[in-house]
Amino acid sequence: MDSAKKPLIKPVHGLDQEQNKSAVLFCSQIQWLAPSNLAAHPCAALGKLLIRAALQGKFLGFVALLTTLTVAATEPPCSNPDYKHGIAYLLPLKYGADFTHFEWTNPDAPKTGTMRLPSLGTFDNYNNILEKGRMAAGFDVGGGLVYDKLLEGAADEPVSAYGRLAEGVAKGPDLDWVAFKLRDNAYWHDGEPITVDDVLFTFEMFLEHGSVAIRTALSDLERVFAFGEREVCFVRNTEREVNPALPFAIGGYSILPKHYWETRDITKTTVEPPMGSGPYRLKRAETGRLLEFELDEDYWGRDIPVNRGRYNFSRIKFDYFKDDGVMLEAHKSDVFDIREEGVSKNWATQYDFPAVRAGLFKRDLRKLTRVEGLWWPIFWNTEKPPLNDVRVREALWLLYDFGWTNRVLFYNFYLKGVSLFQNSPMAHSGLPSERELQLLEPWRDQVPSRVFTEAFDHPPSTGYGLRRDRIKRALALFKEAGWEMRDGDMRNIETGEQLSLNFIGVSYYSIRQNLSLMDNLARVGIKASGRSPEVSQWLYRSRTGKFDGNSNRWGPGHMPGLALRNWFGSESAGQDYGQNWARIRDPVLDSLIESIISAKTAEDLYAATRALDRVFLWNFYLIPLGSQPGFRLVHWDKFGEVRRDDLNRVPFVDAWWWDEDKARRVEEGLAALGD
Repeated sequence: MDSAKKPLIKPVHGLDQEQNKSAVLFCSQIQWLAPSNLAAHPCAALGKLLIRAALQGKFLGFVALLTTLTVAATEPPCSNPDYKHGIAYLLPLKYGADFTHFEWTNPDAPKTGTMRLPSLGTFDNYNNILEKGRMAAGFDVGGGLVYDKLLEGAADEPVSAYGRLAEGVAKGPDLDWVAFKLRDNAYWHDGEPITVDDVLFTFEMFLEHGSVAIRTALSDLERVFAFGEREVCFVRNTEREVNPALPFAIGGYSILPKHYWETRDITKTTVEPPMGSGPYRLKRAETGRLLEFELDEDYWGRDIPVNRGRYNFSRIKFDYFKDDGVMLEAHKSDVFDIREEGVSKNWATQYDFPAVRAGLFKRDLRKLTRVEGLWWPIFWNTEKPPLNDVRVREALWLLYDFGWTNRVLFYNFYLKGVSLFQNSPMAHSGLPSERELQLLEPWRDQVPSRVFTEAFDHPPSTGYGLRRDRIKRALALFKEAGWEMRDGDMRNIETGEQLSLNFIGVSYYSIRQNLSLMDNLARVGIKASGRSPEVSQWLYRSRTGKFDGNSNRWGPGHMPGLALRNWFGSESAGQDYGQNWARIRDPVLDSLIESIISAKTAEDLYAATRALDRVFLWNFYLIPLGSQPGFRLVHWDKFGEVRRDDLNRVPFVDAWWWDEDKARRVEEGLAALGD
């Protein structure tokens, strides 16, 4: 705290000049908060009561209470941190302070071999804090391969984090602050120690120059300061709702080297690979084409509990592809090893080749405990008329036949998508509970009536064509909104303008899933077009609102508050390059998002997510399509793993290892097939 800064303390009304001097003196003794918080401090009212008590002769009581309050109030943030080895959200930690490794890792795994991975698109930037440019794989702001972060999440718990760069983490009452104590043996790749200055620098850069997503995630952070040689304190803005995700957000970002970036411009993209501290170093790169990382044999964190048994490959290589089809054929030709199959048709039809039949190549649907959410739903740019009209959005929803699309295009792979939080207890079902109603009732006049009367579901479908009653209802909604059919075209009743919609998608398959909708739109006279631009152009148009309909994958995780604020919060909608691509501005959603963020119990969380689920879906901000029944993993059978059914991700990059016997079998098997 800067003791030189004297906060302004307003006089207490109802006291004379001398009494006010005493009250101000009292307040000045107990105010340690930053200036932005002083206005909300209760000391003035307390001082008034105490001064009056003293004037009435209750001096001993006054002194006792004054002493107690002064001691409590003058205790600054992080003054007595009770450090723990980890933190969790709403549930107890699975691993104790003496744990040696995660159960989903093998501490005896060999450190050898190469894992070859694909990446779709290209890259032209290694600076991970910016929105600009196309980030290189392995340099993720969440750590990646070359950086470390303060905390590390466990794949077998919903939301938990254990010390990585930090040997301890402590939280203040009401999450007013969180403190981290750094390990004393962590080093950058040039041998320089990682210090509190690096942490302070990192978050200063995040808050000043970081992407919209980073700044939104840290928007509750008021100030950061170091105390002691290895301790850092993060203080939240207590004028805002408590955000339990904040410690995890802080702990989950990669820490950057101050001494490296001080001589470079961190506000610009760069093709110079920056220095890191993590388990891998970049060995070779061809901008936009490939990246090859080499295991750092001297990595400082190799044997700490959160890393033991992880990062087992001598090399990790990324090859970049600009086309899904080319990437698929490259995989089948053993150009790379493993990936998630993103296309249902490929999953159903493309994995019956000789190597699969010989057991050399695996097609494996993994059940996960993650929140599956919605798989590439169609969402609307709600800033653009007439998509800002809920009646138009509902009419478009009625014209999409998921049953037909799932049968014909997706080979009946997907489950019906009926919740943003599908595959979790956060998803709504049935009628609203009493807890949900407490959140919804104040907004009854501002939400669709069906929020209170029925659970969201897809309209009826046979899977063999759009039902006439759905078309009839859609036409009625269009007319209510000021649109009607004239000579085969859907036209505005007042202006005569034809309704036209432009769809974009990240790949051909994203547009392909919309073709049946576009055909149905043509049946009611709506002019629709679809295009899959190059990935960087798709990102640009998505971020800047240059589309009518678009698709993205939404799985908000077990601690959804920050993601929801980024995706659907009004503040994010007002920012170009923000993540609220649908440009949703809805005070009801804003309120429910804050209720989610501030939930103190699992029951409170579930009530808030279920209420938001209902409001969001019945406003038809998107067409939900389907939800995944599992993770579609396809890989050459060269690797070992600790296989478990309680994981929220498939940790093939960081927890699998090279199995020499399996790899030899694949090599010999491919040679035999070639003969």
